[in-house]
Amino acid sequence: MDEQTINQNSKSDRLCKFITENQDEKLTTDLGVKLTNTDDSLKAGERGPTLLEDFHFREKLTHFDHERIPERVVHARGFGVHGFFQVYECMKEYTKAKFLQVPSAITPVFVRFSTVVGSRGSADTVRDIRGFATKFYTEDGNYDLVGNNIPVFFIQDAIKFPDLVHAIKPEPDREVPQASSAHDTFWDFVVNTPETAHTVMWLMSDRAIPRSFRMMEGFGVNTFRFVNEQGVSRFVKFHWKPLLGVHSLVWDEAQKLAGKNPDFHRRDIWEAINNGEYPQYELGIQMIEEKDEFNLGFDILDPTKIWPEEVIPVKIIGKMTLNRNVDNFFSETEQVAFCPANLVPGIDLSSDSLLQGRLFSYLDTQLTRLGGPNFHEIPINRPVAPVHNNQRDGFHRMSINPGKVSYFPNSLAGSCPMPASVEENGYEHYAEKVNGEKTRSRSDSFRDHFSQAALFWNSMSSAEKKHIVDAFRFEVGSVTDKQIRQRVVDMFNNVDNTLAQQIAAGIGAESPPAGASGNTARSPALSQENTIKTAESRKIAILAENGFNHAELTKIMDFLKGAKVCFEIVSKDLGTIRSTDNKELTVGKSYLTTASVNYDAVYIAGGKDCAGAIAGQGDAIHFINEAYKHAKPIGAAGEGIDVLASTQIKGISIVMSDLGAASDAGVVMTRNTADLTEFCNEFLGAVSQHRHWQRENYKDSIPA
Repeated sequence: MDEQTINQNSKSDRLCKFITENQDEKLTTDLGVKLTNTDDSLKAGERGPTLLEDFHFREKLTHFDHERIPERVVHARGFGVHGFFQVYECMKEYTKAKFLQVPSAITPVFVRFSTVVGSRGSADTVRDIRGFATKFYTEDGNYDLVGNNIPVFFIQDAIKFPDLVHAIKPEPDREVPQASSAHDTFWDFVVNTPETAHTVMWLMSDRAIPRSFRMMEGFGVNTFRFVNEQGVSRFVKFHWKPLLGVHSLVWDEAQKLAGKNPDFHRRDIWEAINNGEYPQYELGIQMIEEKDEFNLGFDILDPTKIWPEEVIPVKIIGKMTLNRNVDNFFSETEQVAFCPANLVPGIDLSSDSLLQGRLFSYLDTQLTRLGGPNFHEIPINRPVAPVHNNQRDGFHRMSINPGKVSYFPNSLAGSCPMPASVEENGYEHYAEKVNGEKTRSRSDSFRDHFSQAALFWNSMSSAEKKHIVDAFRFEVGSVTDKQIRQRVVDMFNNVDNTLAQQIAAGIGAESPPAGASGNTARSPALSQENTIKTAESRKIAILAENGFNHAELTKIMDFLKGAKVCFEIVSKDLGTIRSTDNKELTVGKSYLTTASVNYDAVYIAGGKDCAGAIAGQGDAIHFINEAYKHAKPIGAAGEGIDVLASTQIKGISIVMSDLGAASDAGVVMTRNTADLTEFCNEFLGAVSQHRHWQRENYKDSIPA
């Protein structure tokens, strides 16, 4: 199957085909009996009681009563999409994994994005780590790369995972708060578990409130191995790099979206794929030779540590394209089952104790959720590779296995199915030498909990540092126990004294003395300021009313369309609006049905009557003010500039010359509507910057 074939296999094509092929189908029971009525139960008389013999009624209600399955304990709220992966170059030197050998080969994938803490009904935009799990349907079986959008984890040993989750979940006495770490039990766990420091820094950063699933990185988190045909092993970490760059929301915006559009991330990726704006991610790997395992100043098996990209570069080896939405959310997204133990020859495990626990837990949880050991036969989990083994029976068995032999060795079936040799690409675990006494202890190399937390802090820009401080103040400020608040300040004083002082000042805690950190190391790759910046697939709200300048707005829309930027007309009422020359334009949203938080930028249309109508609407002015507060680009041409006089935007010169375009803190304007080329390029540049942080008040912030 080539890329063109995959792209042509769109959901709309398949839906049309389904309707055409099935338009004459008749309603039946689960056993195929055609039904004449599904609106009325069988009764003894028109007003009499329902009869127990009504098998259709009983079947329909019984199925409905059992439609819900247990949600995942963590990662309950997720969204899945289909796609494909291609490697850029043959990786035979490093791994014998076949799907990483031939650049022309296309490997189907299914990706599930998720939040960690909240229930299935929680909001998309909460502050949380995001899951990024990828299932590769390879010719050698399914390979699952189960990761997050943050490269480190809270704990070093999986035995502490139940404690972490119990602490961060809603407090059991009142089941509050939902999908939030801003409460006593989580921060109590943090101050009593200093190994959490590094991940907490990421959680308090903008990484925890991504703009889109399409604009966040993915990380394998744990240390794995590549093994080549010669049996040579290298330690490896996996990265997904989004081609749209890594971008985030601001906290006020994320909170408002949780109420106004709780499905924001789901809608975003669903609409992008339906519009042909396929999200793409490059797969990168970091590799360490076995001989260098102990030469890097940190333990490479410690899941609370990154491998700094400036020390161990990321080698980009392939690209994943997500190009098809699911047909049925439950059948695919809810029933997909991932496990890091789903490996293929050429990819193996390390002794990372968090990873070792995950190998058991992921499989174990599916036995309850999906009703027994046969969940691998559910279509979304079914491999494309043939399956031959002696597993039999159990809940929901789908396979019908002929013959009398279901054991090995045997003579009745010629010992089939028999194990494959290594030469036949049978899976062989890497022969790692392991010895030592049985002990419940931890290596001293895992005792450093603060140096990389300091590395992360040092690597942030001024804006990012301000957001981290504000996040700490919100989260810890929600803690009712004053002792825990103070202990948070004291703990993060080991990361950076200025950070701790800033936290203390915002939560009513005592400011700490200089801490023990003194770490000045930086990793520029950790800052989102150093990411890809593009306006492609961004969404712009065009504010317009009757009396808009049709020639001007047409030029703007044509330019945005050519630049692959999405836009939507927002007006007082739905329906159509008319220009000064009586041209009609369809309104996409009204101020009642949308808000500025749903867009990346705002454009204010020109035309005297149009501008006057916008300036006279409180909802429109609030729309602009809120976008400006969230540091989003704002564009205006012609009389649209005059609307800004009614807003709270400060420091912008509204009286301008008739020529050229001017930009101030991401507000782009021009009076010259005859030639909008310069303006369009300036506005596009402002949109590609994502946010214009110079608008924020840095009076109390920390220099980068």
